[in-house]
Amino acid sequence: MPQNEKDLVIACKRNNPKAQTDFYNLYKGRLLGVCRRYARTVSEAEDIFQEAFIKIFKNIHTLENIDSINSWVKSTVIRTAIDHYRHAVHERSLVGYELIAEVTENEEDLFSNLARDQILQIINALPDGYRLVVNLYLIDGYNHLEIAEMLNITEGTSKSQLSRARNLLKRELLKIGYQKA
Repeated sequence: MPQNEKDLVIACKRNNPKAQTDFYNLYKGRLLGVCRRYARTVSEAEDIFQEAFIKIFKNIHTLENIDSINSWVKSTVIRTAIDHYRHAVHERSLVGYELIAEVTENEEDLFSNLARDQILQIINALPDGYRLVVNLYLIDGYNHLEIAEMLNITEGTSKSQLSRARNLLKRELLKIGYQKA
């Protein structure tokens, strides 16, 4: 981590408003995209990001190892997105989907020929639980046990939701005309 970034964190710990603004702007470019993956709309992503930074500035004084700031901030953003959808689930009814085709061996290849915006649009169309598991497992690299703990579900539920999400993703890819080579 560059020395000036360490100084920025130290200044944020002292509640320096200019440092907080600089820190926010530094991470906005890095992590607004993470929020976008978890949100259905850009404005919802911005709300999650704002909420995450309120938590970050409120708790930055608890950060003991400044060198871990990047992972600490990203983890806070992801957990804020999860919390956002925990609250939203209570307001919406869950959509049920039946299982479709079996999962193929190389599903990750399904995304290789698509533009980032196409992938984001397809993932955002998934039901909330499926979308969270896809983001946490496939994109952010958490394992099923970690996902289960974060989302307060069983490890089996995490695996099941990922499998169902993959099936839905494949179905959507077929709709847009993706043909596996």
